[in-house]
Amino acid sequence: MEFRVLKRCKSNNARLGEIVTDHGRLETPVFMPVGTSGAIKGVSPGEAKDAGVEIVLANTYHLYLRPGHKLIENIGGLHRFMNWSGPILTDSGGYQVYSLSKLRTISPDGVTFRSHLDGSTHFLGPEKVMEIQRSLGADIIMTFDECTPSGAEHDYVLASVKLTEQWARQCLEEGKKNGQALFGIVQGGVYPELREMSAKGLVSMGFDGYALGGLSVGEDKHTRERVIKTTMEFLPKEKPMYLMGVGTPEDIIESVKMGVDMFDCVLPTRNARNGMLFTNKGKLVIKNARYAQDSSPIEDGCGCYTCSHYSRAYLRHLFLSKEILSFRLNTIHNLYYYTHLMNEIRQAIRDDRLAEFSHDFYRGEIESL
Repeated sequence: MEFRVLKRCKSNNARLGEIVTDHGRLETPVFMPVGTSGAIKGVSPGEAKDAGVEIVLANTYHLYLRPGHKLIENIGGLHRFMNWSGPILTDSGGYQVYSLSKLRTISPDGVTFRSHLDGSTHFLGPEKVMEIQRSLGADIIMTFDECTPSGAEHDYVLASVKLTEQWARQCLEEGKKNGQALFGIVQGGVYPELREMSAKGLVSMGFDGYALGGLSVGEDKHTRERVIKTTMEFLPKEKPMYLMGVGTPEDIIESVKMGVDMFDCVLPTRNARNGMLFTNKGKLVIKNARYAQDSSPIEDGCGCYTCSHYSRAYLRHLFLSKEILSFRLNTIHNLYYYTHLMNEIRQAIRDDRLAEFSHDFYRGEIESL
């Protein structure tokens, strides 16, 4: 992987960048839809590409459990398995250490899980996580980490930071497949000194990029922004910065201003399945009665397939009828909204007008394509 900063914003820390992988080039800041099990819920790879998606995130833990990393490797790797020719990033499973807390036990060597699928017992440590990610063949892979819950006590988070650093070093020693980039994950909860400690420890190891983990787990927006700003001060400006799991449009814009390059979040796809659609003038809940006879698209001027072919009235009908097509069409629109937002952010950085773009965004006055 190669990363280059193409332009820096004059009024803040935002930057326009370029990541080159074996499966293609992409510009940053970039948003990565979540394809946990090797699929973006509700849409095909072709539909995702048509919506502007350039890179997809998949999950090591879930693909390990089903269908199994060796099966995927034998078929030709994750790109071939899911028919996605662009870059892929795989999370290491560290988030599941947090989200499956009732099904796991942590030790210095790794984590013992009870499968959420069938209750079977499995062990994931740095060695196993790296083996799985080599088999999957993703372009960008992550170190194994512990994501601590919101409100965790200082001593617990301190121990977690030390464990995460130990696992990161072991992941580095295990090695990666040719063409893969390995990112270290900064933890430390909401404690500035622990974030600094984690960042400095990882930077000393020399990873290909750095991620900010352990956020969007219950902390308030002000605290999250403070943690991001504090952490970014200790990370190398020549490396890509990835903010994990944080992805409201507002969070993306504010984090870009602080120098973040990469984002992922389930919001565009999950909200689509729940009937909540993103527009430049705010959120639209398609089930509302006001749209029952509305012949207009979700958003006038939107270039997505859904807005080009279907009315709000029809989309409301599909959602209330619980038609599978509802999930697909809503997801296509929300993915397009996110990729269009990132295009606009990149263009604003290129034109030295990110401050104006941000101001217009909050006023709901961004022009649609």
